[in-house]
Amino acid sequence: MHTSADPSRSSTDRTHRWRYPPVLLRLNWATTCFLVVTTLLAPDGMDRVLSGTGALLIGVVSGGLSYLQPRLRADPTGITVRTLRGPRTWSWEQVSVRGRIVPRLGLRVSVLELDVPETDVSGGLIVIGRMELYADPFEVAETLNGLKSG
Repeated sequence: MHTSADPSRSSTDRTHRWRYPPVLLRLNWATTCFLVVTTLLAPDGMDRVLSGTGALLIGVVSGGLSYLQPRLRADPTGITVRTLRGPRTWSWEQVSVRGRIVPRLGLRVSVLELDVPETDVSGGLIVIGRMELYADPFEVAETLNGLKSG
């Protein structure tokens, strides 16, 4: 069960938030800054192209991850998932939540599956992994089902 020390839970209400690990996000931005400085100080053109390309790629990934924060938010009224198209919100009556173990690249990984109306999301299924939640998907599913049941 979640306690007040749980980083996914707000201390002022029953709102829970799950996000990409903040330490890794800061590391991504620090790497981007390092590569920008390296690009500016590079002695020749090829070094500038390589470090500049790296800075651009990691910067785009960092920006996308920053934009998606928090990835998942839930309270007694429903659930909100942040996507690249913006936040999507559903009431608990519209959502089915479960944790699953699925094969990925030859490994078995746990994911959180959210069944939502197909009119809102193509296929009606949102799959969120452990890294995006910064928590065990089965524990998140337990918390969400607890909120859903009241």
